[in-house]
Amino acid sequence: LDRTVYRLGKLGERLRNDMRERNYVYFENSSSNPLLIRRIEELNKTANGNVEAKVVCFYRRRDISSTLIALQTQKNKNKNTKIHDLLRHRELFLSRQLESLPATHIRGKCCVTLLNETEALKSYLDREDAFFYSLVYDPQQKTLLADKGEIRVGNKFQADITDLLNEGTSYLSLMRRSGDPNSLLTEKQIDQFLVVARSVGTFARALDCSSSVRQPSLHMSAAAASRDITLFHAMDTLHATGYDMTRAIAALVPQGGPVLCRDEMEEWSASEANLFEEALEKYGKDFTDIQQDFLPWKSLTSIIEYYYMWKTTDRYVQQKRLKAAEAESKLKQVYIPNYTRSTRSPGVPGVPGVPGVPGVPGSGQIPGLGRACESCYSKTSSFVSLLLYI
Repeated sequence: LDRTVYRLGKLGERLRNDMRERNYVYFENSSSNPLLIRRIEELNKTANGNVEAKVVCFYRRRDISSTLIALQTQKNKNKNTKIHDLLRHRELFLSRQLESLPATHIRGKCCVTLLNETEALKSYLDREDAFFYSLVYDPQQKTLLADKGEIRVGNKFQADITDLLNEGTSYLSLMRRSGDPNSLLTEKQIDQFLVVARSVGTFARALDCSSSVRQPSLHMSAAAASRDITLFHAMDTLHATGYDMTRAIAALVPQGGPVLCRDEMEEWSASEANLFEEALEKYGKDFTDIQQDFLPWKSLTSIIEYYYMWKTTDRYVQQKRLKAAEAESKLKQVYIPNYTRSTRSPGVPGVPGVPGVPGVPGSGQIPGLGRACESCYSKTSSFVSLLLYI
């Protein structure tokens, strides 16, 4: 039994010290500052054999300008209670900022969750090393915004149900027919018309100056003319002319010249495509942020349509293979041995303290709670009795 307990204890210690991707951890950047709180995104091994962690930054209230904090406090002035004053020491602010830090500076794990407004606030104080966030901080723009994952509770977030159709109303009046499978044309005749449409598209690109730059060869022009946008237009034209081949061919070559159909893949320039790939690497499939920060001259519809067409290209397949190879070569986890806190600040006692709040020279010692930095000491010492009471 003793051996089993010993093994379970060792296993628990191993789980606590194994750092993986998506773990929330403490980082030490200075012995005189509170520990940083970060989320591990990647673990990479450098050329000299050291391990670096690519992390997402979380900020404390002390890291944000007093003006922004004052504005946020003004919005929540009705919540200005003693419990909320204690909660401020557990409050963090998410950012989209990434940085790389040595894995040797990790000082343990913690827990960070999105604030749940339906949960009792006391639960955040009862859990050790537990923090929460509800706002996103932009260090460049100096703004505080609600996170997109905000929990929306209440009548104002409910859907408005539209009026139902009257009895006897037919859905057929709301539909538009775009094809007739019972037309007089055979499958072979339709295929022949599609070949004519592709040929007209190739000729139209030969006449268009911008197309001759983007597709300098006949092979590339023919490939562009064979995309779905050309075939869709051909089928729509055939249906609009009552499946009359003569009228449909004439519609493909009107008075002004042959019809040229382009989709988003052809409309975008090489520089715009590179910008899109860079934005996708940074923001993922957050198309709103991609539009705002990288491609403001493109509509959201255009960006989304381009994304799904881009996924069919060889370039996407190559990038996917490269990312898979990189993922295989990356570290899955790293073991960080227990850290002796007494080595952080020789002049200050190393008693277990407030989670994530190391001591500074000249800071106070809170009975029962250990070391605290100056800003936390002034607040926490006033509410020790309240914390024990609640």
